[in-house]
Amino acid sequence: MIEDDFYCTLKLKTGEEIFAKVAPSTEEDEIYLLVSNPIVVSGIKGRNGIMEYRIEPWLKTTTEDMFLLKMNDIVTMSESSDIEMIMLYQSYVRQNNKIKKNDLPLSRRMGYISNVNDAKEILEKIFKNS
Repeated sequence: MIEDDFYCTLKLKTGEEIFAKVAPSTEEDEIYLLVSNPIVVSGIKGRNGIMEYRIEPWLKTTTEDMFLLKMNDIVTMSESSDIEMIMLYQSYVRQNNKIKKNDLPLSRRMGYISNVNDAKEILEKIFKNS
């Protein structure tokens, strides 16, 4: 049975601190947390001296976005009502979903230089001249 979900900061026994949308779940008399799109937030000082946030996925080598954590693995948890943090999280989730669906338009910033025919032509010229 899954109850209402909420935004939460979790401190795990491993020392990791993650932020996610979580929902408590009970199975066979044991309590779990269903964790959705967990992220790790790091504070970095920007060039202008203002503190900025860097957001990364909690697990970087998986495409899954839902995880089940045992309550025994959690040191502490704190429900978040910080609107700025929730908005950052929601923005990350939307962006991540667009990447998974390949909805993002290609741009030079992402490394897009040309179409296949133009790239082939340029590479053939480089090969012939070497």
